[in-house]
Amino acid sequence: MKHFLVSLLLLETFLHALAQCTAPASEFQLEGDYLLAGLFDIHQDSSAAKQDRPEAIDCSSKPLILSSYRRFQLMRFSVEEINNSTNLLPNVSLGYEIFDHCSDTHNFPGILKLLSVNDFIQPWAEPHKKLSKVMAVIGPYTSTQALTVAPLFMMDLIPMVSYGAGSSVFSRKQNFPSFLRTMHPNGEHIEGLVNIVQHFNWRWVAFLNVDDEYGNDGRELFIKRIKNTEICLAYTKGLNQYTDHSQIFRQIEAHRIGIIIVFAPEWTAEALIESAIKLNVTNKVWIADEAWSLNKKLRKKKGIKNIGTVIGVAEQKETIPGFSDFIYSLKSQTHCGNDQQNTFCNQVCNCSSLSPEQILAVDQSFNFPVYSAVYAIAHAFHNILECESGRCKGNVTVYPHMVLAEMKKSNFTLLNQRIHFDENGDPAFGSYSIVFWNQSGDAEEIGFYDFQPTFHFSINNTKIQWHTKEKVPTSLCSQECDVGFAKKQDGIHKCCFDCEICPNGTYINKTEDPYKCIYCKETEWSAAGSTSCNLREVEYIPFTDSRAILIMVSALALVGLTLAISVLFAINYNTPVVRSAGGPMCFLILGCHSLCSLSVFFYFGKPTVSFCILRFLPFLLFYTVCLACFVVRSFQIVYIFKIAAKFPKLHTWWMKYHGQWLVITVAFVTQALLLLFGYTFSPSKPYNETLEYPDKIILGCDINLKEFSGPVVLLLSLCSLCFIFSYMGKDLPKNYNEAKAITFCLLLLILTWIIFATEYLLYHGKHIQTLNALAVLFSLYSFLLWYFLPKCHIIIFQSYKNTQEYFQGLIQNYTIKQ
Repeated sequence: MKHFLVSLLLLETFLHALAQCTAPASEFQLEGDYLLAGLFDIHQDSSAAKQDRPEAIDCSSKPLILSSYRRFQLMRFSVEEINNSTNLLPNVSLGYEIFDHCSDTHNFPGILKLLSVNDFIQPWAEPHKKLSKVMAVIGPYTSTQALTVAPLFMMDLIPMVSYGAGSSVFSRKQNFPSFLRTMHPNGEHIEGLVNIVQHFNWRWVAFLNVDDEYGNDGRELFIKRIKNTEICLAYTKGLNQYTDHSQIFRQIEAHRIGIIIVFAPEWTAEALIESAIKLNVTNKVWIADEAWSLNKKLRKKKGIKNIGTVIGVAEQKETIPGFSDFIYSLKSQTHCGNDQQNTFCNQVCNCSSLSPEQILAVDQSFNFPVYSAVYAIAHAFHNILECESGRCKGNVTVYPHMVLAEMKKSNFTLLNQRIHFDENGDPAFGSYSIVFWNQSGDAEEIGFYDFQPTFHFSINNTKIQWHTKEKVPTSLCSQECDVGFAKKQDGIHKCCFDCEICPNGTYINKTEDPYKCIYCKETEWSAAGSTSCNLREVEYIPFTDSRAILIMVSALALVGLTLAISVLFAINYNTPVVRSAGGPMCFLILGCHSLCSLSVFFYFGKPTVSFCILRFLPFLLFYTVCLACFVVRSFQIVYIFKIAAKFPKLHTWWMKYHGQWLVITVAFVTQALLLLFGYTFSPSKPYNETLEYPDKIILGCDINLKEFSGPVVLLLSLCSLCFIFSYMGKDLPKNYNEAKAITFCLLLLILTWIIFATEYLLYHGKHIQTLNALAVLFSLYSFLLWYFLPKCHIIIFQSYKNTQEYFQGLIQNYTIKQ
């Protein structure tokens, strides 16, 4: 009886213990109608041991990643929550097969097990033949892991939904047709990081990234994104388990970099930050990507406050209802299974010592992406099985490609978020928080940014407690230039520069291009160091100018004087004085003088094409006739007294063919043709003088000296001949003193234009037009006053000298002396 009672007591104890064994044989497996696969890096394989032969890996012997273990449990919770729901898949259950994806190089046994049926893989099977029960895959976490295994699932279009792979390569649907993800790609992370840098006007930054697909992709996107900004990448380095952190920080200090962007997973960032604390790296701003911005271990680490200020981007916190209860319920259960029940090497986790508080205390990064990934698959099944009225159709054969097609069309609400994907399989939902590690060791939210439907970015600066005591830290290679100075790049980085003041006629527009002094328009001017241009003052001599009026009145007086002299000479046409002055040639000279004076009126007023032509044409053409007349007149005087006796035939020929008129006609026609040629190929036109005066525009006429060299040479030639002949007759009788008068007039003419040419070379203001008009007027008055007026004086006041007898007496006296 005693032994019977003992047996009953033992049986009761056994049954009680058996009743407490409610946990499944393994957390990695669950039976169901449709199988989901899960890839979570619960343990981290960071060993650098060298192998000389292939060896299996035991993931359970590696360091545990608690945050990843939490995500692992979140997948289990999501599946069980869906299975317990009566709305989504009421009479259908989801199962899972989860593997610890702890190594990039030793993960294939688990992947091949997922793809096989009865441990047999048929790579050449029919395309639609069902080789595996796996309908979709959740994970893996990193881009490198996903890139390693994704091609195996792409062959049969098995949906692969990653909750952490951010590389932009997965957006290429031609390479990854069945890849989707519930976390945003790197491009959107980089956009947030760049906006933080720009918000605080930082220019000189370092970018440290994990040396894998995720980190290298982020670095390339960062370089591309800052290409047309004022941000310079001063230093970049890939991080791995062999990285010498002390050398990195020496380089950063040598380059005087104050901003360090760390684009790496939590374990890589932990090693870097711990080294910074150990090496006493201080006074830096650390910008964290979402992989480690919520890392509680680092936030609480001793000495973390000494490294500077930490700001980062993180997915917005989403509390998963019921997850905490699930963890507490899970850990309250007794695990009665033994190691033999864990049938696969990547499905072992000695995690029984973990408390619910430890699991729930870890940062919640990438939790909602896991949760939404499972629900996206469940909603795809809901649509395929046409679940409604509390029941799903059971006669539908489901293939992975059908799940993929429905997932691409996802559009449902989960925890107040609209879940759907874009054409690249990237999430078109969610937003990011900007966090700051405050003095209490908490990741305090200080701003946000999102992309849907438009980009919004905001930071509350007042919440940040900088290590520089209220002052926002700066990070510049060179100090900003003063106003009016342009940057001159020094070296390969545009952020390193010297400052040079913008000279006269240029200005600097820092918002448009701080590296270039921009030239002002021809109608504008600027002083050195200007930031804008001013309109130039347009200057020319108007008709109302007092000096212009005086010159024009003088020109009219000249015309009146020539008219009066012409009348006087006409009345006394047959007198010796008029005949000795040239006879009919006098009227031609006086008429051409009047026509030359027309040029004076076109030197004033705003220049036009016609004004520019008439400014030079009348003077050049008709003054040629005047000079030709004086050449002929000088030649005749010298010829009569000094050459005729020696060359009588020449005199006969000269008189027979009217040589004087022939010379004048040839000179006129030649000058007319030269002017026609010049104005045809290079007409004189209005010209704005902008070089001499930076703040003024002098309106004038542009003359092509090359095209007009012919008319000028002809004038100079006539002037030279006239001077030679007149000088030869300087000792003739007094009443035949025209040679002396012509010589004196020519000297005045030459002196006038020498003075004007000197002024033209030294002065380029608006009054050069007035001086030009005066030179023309003096050229006309010189002959009028010193050649014609003395003869008028004899005609009017000394008539006794205007007789034939008086002239013959002078000639006889000259002949006797000779």
